[in-house]
Amino acid sequence: MDNEVILVNGEDVATGTMEKLQAHRLGLLHRAFSIFIFNSQGHLLMQKRAAGKYHSAGKWSNTCCSHPLPGEDVFDAAERRLAEEMGLHCKLHFVFKFTYFAHVSEDLAEHEIDHVFFGFCDSKPLLNPAEVSFFKYMPMETLRVDVERQPAMYTKWLNICFNRVYSLYKLFLL
Repeated sequence: MDNEVILVNGEDVATGTMEKLQAHRLGLLHRAFSIFIFNSQGHLLMQKRAAGKYHSAGKWSNTCCSHPLPGEDVFDAAERRLAEEMGLHCKLHFVFKFTYFAHVSEDLAEHEIDHVFFGFCDSKPLLNPAEVSFFKYMPMETLRVDVERQPAMYTKWLNICFNRVYSLYKLFLL
């Protein structure tokens, strides 16, 4: 069950489940989430995906991304995975969701309704090496320029949602 994703229709209503890798091979729409944690300086906690990840390995991404398990609420899943990947516990706030389709390799595609959460935390992450190889905090303006100049260094979903995240993060920090 922990390798299954929740398949959804365009309105984010669950229609079934499927093994995660198979859903990515077929490019089927499924539920996901992305977490953006900011420190007290307003810098975003970035993670470099572990080399062993089956797609987007070694790319920089937002703090945490994953999928809720069948029967699991997306908010509960976001809290669980933030602790599992980054060793962090902080209050999360749902900000928006978006739907995207992107090829992440020759034979895999992400087709997700992605629920985006913001959080605030100054704690040092405790990385799960199976998921994350490195972390850094980046000022949002620096990240905005870098994503624009070097999009291939970053995950597809970060490239797709970054402008919206950038337009909203200052409101969150107020």
